Amino acid sequence: MSESSVASDETPPPLNRAKTIAPTVPPTLTGRVIRTQSGFFTVETDHGNFTCQISGKLKNSVQRSVSKDTEQRGDLVALNDLVTIAPYDTNQAAIVDVTPRRNVLSRVAPGASVGTSAESEKIILANTDQVIIVLAARKPSPKPRALDRLLVIAEKAEIPSIVICITKMDLDKKGQVRETFKLYEEIGYPVYYVSALSEGQPGVDAFRNVLIRDEYQVSVLTGPSGVGKSTLLNALEEGLRLETKSVSDATTKGRHTTRFSQLIKLEAGGYVADTPGIRSIAPWDIEPEELDGYYIEFRPFVERCKFADCSHVHEPGCAVIAAVEAGEISA
Repeated sequence: MSESSVASDETPPPLNRAKTIAPTVPPTLTGRVIRTQSGFFTVETDHGNFTCQISGKLKNSVQRSVSKDTEQRGDLVALNDLVTIAPYDTNQAAIVDVTPRRNVLSRVAPGASVGTSAESEKIILANTDQVIIVLAARKPSPKPRALDRLLVIAEKAEIPSIVICITKMDLDKKGQVRETFKLYEEIGYPVYYVSALSEGQPGVDAFRNVLIRDEYQVSVLTGPSGVGKSTLLNALEEGLRLETKSVSDATTKGRHTTRFSQLIKLEAGGYVADTPGIRSIAPWDIEPEELDGYYIEFRPFVERCKFADCSHVHEPGCAVIAAVEAGEISA
């Protein structure tokens, strides 16, 4: 496990502008962003890891582009971006270019007013191969509506693989959780049930295989605060030692443990992104009339509706309502 994979809350020191790079290091390098925190980026390259900031030239070029098309932009550099850097010290560099992204998993930025001109995009992960949405069986109790929003976000981004993981199954004493998530399995989403802290760690070995299908696969664990994402990663990768916290007994809500986003290179192959927990989530750049396209169980029926702008709530000739009544779509 490399030092870049071990959690630390320390903000990187200011970059030293004195140019003291080794003669063997090329003037520019390509690499992968494996950590983001407070405007600093750790970039993994064939010549080692570099602590980077975005170059002024790159910032200015993007600002000019935005002013021309007045389009709201998301983060200029995000976790798992492939970038070009210009080193100026043994382990420091400036990011001078970002490779166009294959896809972007994003949401409305925290604190932004949804539906207003102040709304902005927050990128969770770029170039994602697999999204794993993590909820807890209890503490905090699972909220299917939050799951639905995350599924919509992943479907919009056209992520190739979307998986649901339910943690803390040892707390499901009455065995009710599987029934809650049965309908997600029925419409085609793989659901894994794990107990990272109980003896034998039920479900963890099967879930580990999801992360290492391909040595180049990049997965992201996302979900509410307190569901045990860091605990699960600690159980999957020996020696990782990510910080964990218990859920507040007073509020039964999760408390933020992960304060920055990082990519962890797994010993068995591939990467997994550990990101801060989400308290509230709003999908980015989705209009009401296109929402039905991101519910996979709606897709076979939407085109059969009488009206092209059908809201599937009250319109006559709605094929989705008819499918609900026939038991083909869950109410």
